[in-house]
Amino acid sequence: MSDEIREETVTEQMVETQVANTKKTDKEQKKKERRKFWLGFCFGVIGVLIATVLFTMGSYLYYKNKAEYKEEVKVDTQNTNDSVVNSTTTSKIKMIERLIKKNYYKDVDEETLADGIYRGMLDSLGDPYSEYYSAEDLKEVRESNEGIYYGIGAYVSLDTDLKLAVISGIISGTPAEEAGLQEGDLIYKVDGQDVTGMTTSEVVTLIRGEEFTTVDLTLIRDGETVEYTVERRKVESPTVHYEMLENNIGYIQITEFDDVTTDQFTEAMAVLKGQGMQALILDLRSNGGGNLSTCIDIANQLLPKGIVVYTEDKYGNREEYTCDGKRKFDKPMVVLVNGYSASASEILTGAIKDYGIGTIMGTTTYGKGIVQQIMSLKDGTAVKMTISKYYTPKGNYIHDIGIEPDIEVEFDADAYKKDKTDNQLNAAKEQIKKMMKD
Repeated sequence: MSDEIREETVTEQMVETQVANTKKTDKEQKKKERRKFWLGFCFGVIGVLIATVLFTMGSYLYYKNKAEYKEEVKVDTQNTNDSVVNSTTTSKIKMIERLIKKNYYKDVDEETLADGIYRGMLDSLGDPYSEYYSAEDLKEVRESNEGIYYGIGAYVSLDTDLKLAVISGIISGTPAEEAGLQEGDLIYKVDGQDVTGMTTSEVVTLIRGEEFTTVDLTLIRDGETVEYTVERRKVESPTVHYEMLENNIGYIQITEFDDVTTDQFTEAMAVLKGQGMQALILDLRSNGGGNLSTCIDIANQLLPKGIVVYTEDKYGNREEYTCDGKRKFDKPMVVLVNGYSASASEILTGAIKDYGIGTIMGTTTYGKGIVQQIMSLKDGTAVKMTISKYYTPKGNYIHDIGIEPDIEVEFDADAYKKDKTDNQLNAAKEQIKKMMKD
């Protein structure tokens, strides 16, 4: 074979080999490409799945956190809205203060304006028994609870219908008695200032003052206006008066439930028992109330074992006040009450009536079935606030209703003015004599 033929043959073989190799390479390349495609496809699917999961989890966490954030904002916003002390009211108060200082015809100090803000918050409750006490007010309240103060010697209650303070009792031997003030006098003005709508404490604060100074009172009596100038003196208020009446009938009058009352009542009971007391007339007429703790202490000397009274606040929390019954009074008893017998005196009256250990005589009581608490503030001031309702042992709520007597006896004011005849007390004596015979 010639070289040309051999070269051509070799070339053809090389071409065939190259073609075969090319085909083989193409197959391998396609195989690799298919493998890459499927691997890519699988990784892509996996990636999509992972991305979907991550996206879903991320979205869930995002919206969960977002919802919690809104809740926090809502709570914070709600707390802000629940408080009247915010930027709007603060700004308005400042504006009113500037207007007063610029335009009011008298100078007003900042302390007076501040007190007005605090009093206004309590006044907004529309509750005549909730009020703000300045440091001076609080001092007078504490002195009064101790049974000693500088004033005229009259007990003051509130006529809620007329929105006027009323003289509910006169202490014997005091300037009020000497001046001729009478129980039932409505207090219209104090030193020329109209006191309509004021709380009892506010009126009392105006009446009291330094010893040997005077106060001008404008009163409404039997529909007519009368005026008195009364001297202020130191008044030591004996909250308990007692004596032994005929037929060994003990008589105890409680005018207020103050800090000193428990000891005075305990002494009265001890003396009368020592004198052979066989029955008791408990006089709570015109007793406007006082300390709940004092009332419970006295109830412990009269009632059987059990509940004296229980209270409920706006959350439904119940608190019970009980007595142990170790000193239960087991002799005939009559309790005298009238329209000025209120609060703590109604608690004691209601318990005696519910347990059936005494006969209630007189007229329907005032009807104050709510409890106040004095809450001291750090700066020496305080607020007195109605915090709960109270119920008698049988669950009676007497607010704005009062306690009806078992035997109704209207007070004869004309007979009392004429010769000091107390027809209600006389009726109680006759009733208890009947009870002693039974």
